[in-house]
Amino acid sequence: MSITKTHSERIVDFALGLSQSLIPSDVTALARLHTLDALGVGIAASQGRVQQKMAQSFLGRQGYGDCSLLGHITRTQSANATLLNGSFIHSLEYDDTHMASIVHGSSVLVPTALAAAEQHKLSLGELMRLITIGWEVLVRIGLAAPGSFQRRGFQVTSVGGAPVSALLAGLALGASRSELISAQGIAGSQASGIFEFLSEGSTVKGMHPGWAAHSGCIAASLAVAGMTGPSTVYEGRFGLYNTYTDDALAGVALGKALESLGEKWALRDAAFKLFPCCHYIHPFLEAVQNLRAENLPLQSIRSIECKVPQGAAAIICEPWSRKQTPSIVNEAKHSLPYCLALAFLNIPITAQHFLSDSVDSRAVEFAQKINWSPMLDADFPLKFQAEINVYHDDGHISVAHIDQVKGSADRPASIEDIENKFKTNTSIRHKASTQNDIIDLMLHGSANLPISKLSDLLAKS
Repeated sequence: MSITKTHSERIVDFALGLSQSLIPSDVTALARLHTLDALGVGIAASQGRVQQKMAQSFLGRQGYGDCSLLGHITRTQSANATLLNGSFIHSLEYDDTHMASIVHGSSVLVPTALAAAEQHKLSLGELMRLITIGWEVLVRIGLAAPGSFQRRGFQVTSVGGAPVSALLAGLALGASRSELISAQGIAGSQASGIFEFLSEGSTVKGMHPGWAAHSGCIAASLAVAGMTGPSTVYEGRFGLYNTYTDDALAGVALGKALESLGEKWALRDAAFKLFPCCHYIHPFLEAVQNLRAENLPLQSIRSIECKVPQGAAAIICEPWSRKQTPSIVNEAKHSLPYCLALAFLNIPITAQHFLSDSVDSRAVEFAQKINWSPMLDADFPLKFQAEINVYHDDGHISVAHIDQVKGSADRPASIEDIENKFKTNTSIRHKASTQNDIIDLMLHGSANLPISKLSDLLAKS
């Protein structure tokens, strides 16, 4: 008589059976590129005033350790590193996304795997194996209930990221099969991340993947110490799907999604971000770039209408009056009219802009010209689309349409794009020679290199 495995058991068996040699070379190359991108984004954010204070507070109270703290020379304990690095990587809204599952993979997986690899002295190849495993599992958790976590007010990256981080931390720790199963179950009791930050532009969203990574780190240690967690953490009566989503069939859907583990590679569909703001806004920024390339006369613009996919509107359009008049920068990076105003006015949309202390009054004033309506035929979230109609004083209408955002699998960013993004993001922290050494190690370094080589470079100026 066959015994049906739970989802967490199937996930553990996949992870334990996946050696580096079984991962296709292009998938490993993508894991390296996404990790490089995440490190750069985290380093950029680490220079922010609030992020600096966070680091000083944790280092001062909880001491030092073996794990890199992005943007800093000093190292810290793994629990601190996962929390802070995950928060840094996500805080600028500049981190990667798997669009269909609405998962920000690297912001939770990279800090978990990096800290675990450093703590247990793994190789660069093992780091990439952990990150690849994490992507394949986390994306499937999101794909089983696309949009359902968000409709209930939860971020799937943080809710699903906690048990996946526990899996990665446990693998690095050398946990047994039963301990890896328990680690996911334990992390399920730590899963969190609500969307109420949108009501006031609170910066806590940046912490969501950091807390998930931190939870996973702690859960793995607890499992190895003997604590047990439910093997039905995903599909159970009070598991993640029944608690955090409105989809009664999500648990069944995850079971089907897990069938393709090791055959279909989700990392191939992950998207890079080319602007430091909410990903749903990016196709609109591209549309403005196209309009500006046609020498659009700003002085003649009477009004602007944006057609917005309804799945994105709740984040970047509602409530519209507040989106038009953001009072703090963190609120502004989730504001369609504010970010569009920056683009129309040719004000650089950079990490530094969204690390500043105040919004740009010129952009707020221009945002009053912008309105929105639903895009009724949108294919969201498989596609991040945009349509902009610009109405001029003379009755002329300028139109721009983006069918899929650049950086997606359909319109991929180039390696050069991501290298340049990394250099821009890290220029305030690292010399050009160090930047090039990190890029070379991450993209071309031998899988057998000890992770300490990366750690040493991250600590250099």
